[in-house]
Amino acid sequence: MTTPGASPRESWPLWEVFVRANRGLSHVHAGSLHAPDAELALRNARDLYTRRGEGTSIWVVPADAITTSDPDAKGAFFESPAGKNYRHATYYTASEGVPHL
Repeated sequence: MTTPGASPRESWPLWEVFVRANRGLSHVHAGSLHAPDAELALRNARDLYTRRGEGTSIWVVPADAITTSDPDAKGAFFESPAGKNYRHATYYTASEGVPHL
């Protein structure tokens, strides 16, 4: 969406940047940036968030493509439905002698 009187750079879409530091680790949100397209967003993310060569992979995602839950409704959103507490491993005990459980 272009704001009247805004410079072209200010009207570029917002991109969220996720960086994976090492193989086997998860991507972590590193920050946000504005860029006209995905290719430039990726290049700019590399320059901004991996200056010291700490990244092995970068994801850029248009911010308007991300849907989030409401932090104020976390209780209702994340609580188990009534009668389905068995889905959580709080009632189980670990067997003795079983490694890595």
